Amino acid sequence: MYRRREAVPFAFVAETDRFRSNVTPPAQQRPTLSQVAGRTLIGLTVVAGLVGSLLFGMPALQAGPAAGSTQQSEASDGR
Repeated sequence: MYRRREAVPFAFVAETDRFRSNVTPPAQQRPTLSQVAGRTLIGLTVVAGLVGSLLFGMPALQAGPAAGSTQQSEASDGR
């Protein structure tokens, strides 16, 4: 509700950069062989799915009657 506006001394603002890096983050652990293999298999599965959907979807995106084999029923044969 009511905020007091106090002046911040410039020396305090300038000293904040000095205190930012006084704690070092822990070192990251290297992924194990099974984790690397799992991530690789997941990536290959995603890529294979995208390629497969592109291969199966391309005939549907082509225009014209020659895009696919046209099938005629025996009723329309006219015999």
